[in-house]
Amino acid sequence: MELVSFLGRALFVSVFLLSAWHEFNDFGEDGGRSAKSLKPKFNAFVNHLTTHTGQQLPPVDMKLLVAAAIALKGIGGLLFVFGSTLGAYLLLLHQALATPILYDFYNYDVDRKEFGQLFSKFTQSLALLGALLFFIGMKNSRRHGRQLRKKAPKAKAN
Repeated sequence: MELVSFLGRALFVSVFLLSAWHEFNDFGEDGGRSAKSLKPKFNAFVNHLTTHTGQQLPPVDMKLLVAAAIALKGIGGLLFVFGSTLGAYLLLLHQALATPILYDFYNYDVDRKEFGQLFSKFTQSLALLGALLFFIGMKNSRRHGRQLRKKAPKAKAN
């Protein structure tokens, strides 16, 4: 069962690790293609956030944002493969921050082709979030179960 669990985690995390590896190889001095394609999406997200909340976000360097995404996916992915909840939390943080920015279906009309594509990717990303939450929940329930078994008083035999 341990081998099956490890293989499942490895397959799951391959999405993150391959993406991080691709972005790392393309990074360069300007952040690479990822920074260029992220900039308009991030600006649209900031405008959307500003119009709905009235709060202005400070300026963010796209190169730094891409580097942080690479670090979260790379480190989180490597830790997750070996069953670490810290790795799951890092991947969860990446997904929670990246999903509404990258898959901004809410900026398109339902009739447009982009809406369907972005909404599909958004829901896939939500599924990854759910799987990470499930993993964290299972790890915590096992840990909690072990603690309960240790604390259970032993019955006295008379």
